[in-house]
Amino acid sequence: MYVTTKIKIQVTPEQEDVLWHLSEKCRLVYNFALADRLRNYQENKDRPDKQHIGYVQQAKALPALKKKYPEYRWVYSKVLQTTLKSLDDNFRSFFALRQAGDVDANPPGFKGKDHFCTLRYNQSGFTFKGVQIRFSHFYNTVPLSFALPEGVHFSSAKQVDLFHDDLKGAYYISIVHEVQPQQEYRDNSLYQAFDLGVTRHVGVNSHGKFIEVPLARPDRYWKTPIAELQARRDHCKKKSRKWRKLNQLKRKCERKQSNQLKDFQHKASKKLIANTRAATILVGDLSVKQMPRSWQATPGLNRSTQNTGHLSRFIGLLTYKAALAGKRVITVDEQNTTKTCCVCGALHEMPLWKRVMTCECGNTLDRDRNSAVNIMVRFLSQNALWTGYRHFAGNLRQTGLAIPERPGHSQEAPCVSGG
Repeated sequence: MYVTTKIKIQVTPEQEDVLWHLSEKCRLVYNFALADRLRNYQENKDRPDKQHIGYVQQAKALPALKKKYPEYRWVYSKVLQTTLKSLDDNFRSFFALRQAGDVDANPPGFKGKDHFCTLRYNQSGFTFKGVQIRFSHFYNTVPLSFALPEGVHFSSAKQVDLFHDDLKGAYYISIVHEVQPQQEYRDNSLYQAFDLGVTRHVGVNSHGKFIEVPLARPDRYWKTPIAELQARRDHCKKKSRKWRKLNQLKRKCERKQSNQLKDFQHKASKKLIANTRAATILVGDLSVKQMPRSWQATPGLNRSTQNTGHLSRFIGLLTYKAALAGKRVITVDEQNTTKTCCVCGALHEMPLWKRVMTCECGNTLDRDRNSAVNIMVRFLSQNALWTGYRHFAGNLRQTGLAIPERPGHSQEAPCVSGG
């Protein structure tokens, strides 16, 4: 599997001058290509049969651009191509949202003159020599060679990004490289299912034991100072000295909020993987983009689920940490898992304020625990793991929660042979 390692690099003034000249050419290529796409989109948006401009057409135009404007030859060819590829990914996302009926979706924006365009070297254009990495360019003879931390080796690097953090004023490289898992995945018939939430993650394992992970909520602390800084900034003239100062403070607070949340999620996901004997982790197949459109959505809930990474980022961290440990994360459709009684299968209305599932069959269970049990049952039943289901059901009965011998109702019944 491939992981990304971020490394801070020390840049001399001469190297910084080279980087900004290369970045400027990439920025112009991005903006010109975006202008062509937007013009083509406006002309043909009412003609679904018309072929829109794509990455291939714009990449083929690069040689002619270099011939007409020789300064674009300063940049390594792969970097210009990946710049256009980045625009293609952004525009495809916008186009897909529009086709899905999202009229509020906005096209990618143009990059300003102060923007440092990431230099992406894909598969070639970079070399490792000892404890240094060197990038190819043709602006002048100043080498873009940077020291790497001691003891770090990247024998199978696939891609390297060179970018600038304007908030910190520092330069970084991100190296995508291959790592080998500690061991191969083997199904040991032990499973652990999680219902992921904003305030806590609730799980249940094959032995019928529940686990609750309360979540750190740095956004609650930072919400007030960020809102106050934004209100003060918006009362200033845009781009004025005071506006820039307040905007920088606001971004600094947002960065601290994001870093604190990432730190917690890294530690929590690593701990969950290390402390379970289950080789298979089950999580609900969340659709974070659809959450604001739910009838239960509120401004407070949207603030917690959107642009913070509480849910989708945690699944990503859990997935790659499990792969490194020789385990696997599988997503399960969680539709109606909160509304369905895990004992009799009856459906109930479960607004967010209702934290306990109470059913006429006598089942009284926390809504998140009920959902975790349903995720486990759904996976075992749909994959015909009859032995695992009986083992799980028997262990739950010892805790006082009597689910059926065979899954029924909204679940698919497993075959008796377990095949």
